[in-house]
Amino acid sequence: MEKKPPSDFLKSVLGRPVDVKLNNGVEYKGVLACLDGFMNIAMEQTQEFVNGQLKAQYGDCFIRGNNGKPSSLSSVSSLIRAG
Repeated sequence: MEKKPPSDFLKSVLGRPVDVKLNNGVEYKGVLACLDGFMNIAMEQTQEFVNGQLKAQYGDCFIRGNNGKPSSLSSVSSLIRAG
């Protein structure tokens, strides 16, 4: 299996369903709209899950990069799981 750089992975999941898990255990599921150099994430059609239970739904969601604890592109790709 060919190892790809994290940036290739992130480009491949733009516009696709993803799961983003934060430091506090809260999980967001939605469509990845954008990711910037500060690791800020914009999602669409987002659902918020706490302890596995749906708590809220948002049209758009913005997650600050420091909430996911990423320190590099490779750690961001481990936080974002393609759905």
